[in-house]
Amino acid sequence: MNRPHGGGFFLSLGRGAMLRWVVLALFISLCAIAEAQNKKKVKTATAPLSRGWGKNIKWVKSFEEGLSESAKSQKPLMVIHHLDNCPHSKALKEAFVADKSIQKMAKDDFIMLNVVEEIGDKHLAPDGYYVPRILFVDPSQTVRADIVGKYEERLYTYGPDEMELLAANMKKVKLLLHSEL
Repeated sequence: MNRPHGGGFFLSLGRGAMLRWVVLALFISLCAIAEAQNKKKVKTATAPLSRGWGKNIKWVKSFEEGLSESAKSQKPLMVIHHLDNCPHSKALKEAFVADKSIQKMAKDDFIMLNVVEEIGDKHLAPDGYYVPRILFVDPSQTVRADIVGKYEERLYTYGPDEMELLAANMKKVKLLLHSEL
């Protein structure tokens, strides 16, 4: 079979070599697609709703979902505002996770939400936007602004050494809920 000159690289290779190049290109494409899908899976798998605040606790995705679940279950909603890169938030998270009574109450008696971005509801920032900040919302969707920590300038913050106060406030919220409803 006579081939004209100037037919290009692929024509000069022959069918066997050209088939190998096509298979190689297909293989590389499949590997790239698989890698992209794997990255998507890893990204979603590493971002659980707990964000490290307690893996045995059921966490809701949004404030709206929290309000809805609170109304259905008649449990108060506990909203934890924090930032991943804030040392005070990290210290609070570690203390929160280490306290078994808080973890049990959070799991059994509350609808739980932790957020790293502001929700936009001014009622969840009665004294300003700062982190860490913990507020409680009762099933009637009333923010319990009367349940505070020990700091006058940041009423809704708790330090890592104040888990006893947080636990007492969680119990107080539960008692108020039963006495007011």
